[in-house]
Amino acid sequence: MSHAFDIGPVPVGRGQLFLIAGPCVIESEAHVRKMADAIQRITSDLGIPYIFKSSYDKANRTSVKSFRGPGIVEGTAILKRLKEATGLPTLTDVHEPGHCAIAAEGVDVLQIPAFLCRQTDLLIAAAETGRAVNVKKGQFVAPGDMKHAVEKVTESGNARVSLTERGTTFGYHNLVVDMRSLAIMRQLAPVIFDGTHSVQTPSAAGGVSGGQPEFIPLLARAAVAAGVDGVFLEVHDNPAEAKSDGANALDLKNLKGVLETLLAVQAAVHPR
Repeated sequence: MSHAFDIGPVPVGRGQLFLIAGPCVIESEAHVRKMADAIQRITSDLGIPYIFKSSYDKANRTSVKSFRGPGIVEGTAILKRLKEATGLPTLTDVHEPGHCAIAAEGVDVLQIPAFLCRQTDLLIAAAETGRAVNVKKGQFVAPGDMKHAVEKVTESGNARVSLTERGTTFGYHNLVVDMRSLAIMRQLAPVIFDGTHSVQTPSAAGGVSGGQPEFIPLLARAAVAAGVDGVFLEVHDNPAEAKSDGANALDLKNLKGVLETLLAVQAAVHPR
């Protein structure tokens, strides 16, 4: 049985690789617009369907001193204006059930953070908005157990649900990606591979998370070869100065080359 659906002009689970990308957090309206325009030019040239991603609030930062974003009201308004100006579908994280209806006014996809993938009330509230729901697999969850998250969404009347792999806790301060999980979860829903959070080293950099961005292309190539439906990449034009997750972000200048390689891998392994 097909789990395919569409998010605006973006086909999900229909055999065409799509991209979710943008800066981790909304740093300013000007910055997200700059990033959206730059990424849209690249994806348009390459023919890759594209969803813009950025968060209005990063509620799970390691340190209480870390930048969190503009908040739900201003952040949702920024994403809504960006969508209207660019025509791009948009995605943001939600952290509380009460945020879902508000965020849904400005975005096409509500994303459930990995740490919250078991939160029943949050999953149901997101599903009931009618927006597509992307659930990140918890770093502590077996891939087959994500069927429960999928059921919480679908049994709330929303069939547009996808799952995202972002690595599994491997000891302290490290994640590892089990490529088998992509095939296991793909039996449940379309699957997206998060190439940037998968190279995170959680809480390993003195109150913030570190990362190994040099491995983003390697893991993304492997995931596309394994048959994922989409790729999630946090992209920044100046990772060293990013206000969130800069240590594991993909530098904008490297995005086109990475995507070209992923398209070549998909064409070789999964010819349409």
